[in-house]
Amino acid sequence: MNLHLAEIAATVAPGAHAVLLLDQAGWHLSDRVAVPPNITLAPLPPKCPELNAMENVWQFMRDNWLSNRVFQSYDNIVDHCCDAWNKLTDQPWRIMSIGLRNWAYRS
Repeated sequence: MNLHLAEIAATVAPGAHAVLLLDQAGWHLSDRVAVPPNITLAPLPPKCPELNAMENVWQFMRDNWLSNRVFQSYDNIVDHCCDAWNKLTDQPWRIMSIGLRNWAYRS
């Protein structure tokens, strides 16, 4: 988590501040997390997948590429997951539509 936050902090424009929404996984809120000064962590309330767009991304991947399969091995699972992720990242418009919340923006 610390390495991830450091990478994000390095991409925040000088003088800007990032707010990261995250679920309440133990590693997100641990006392050992070193939050850079240009980042604020904003934990979502517990048990609210409707507020966590990443939950919808995972559900889309399961529904379309990963469910109802028998995997032959651990490596086969990893290969299928990587393939699904690569398919999705090749479709940025789909990621935006999955994560879109009408109530979160003004038109």
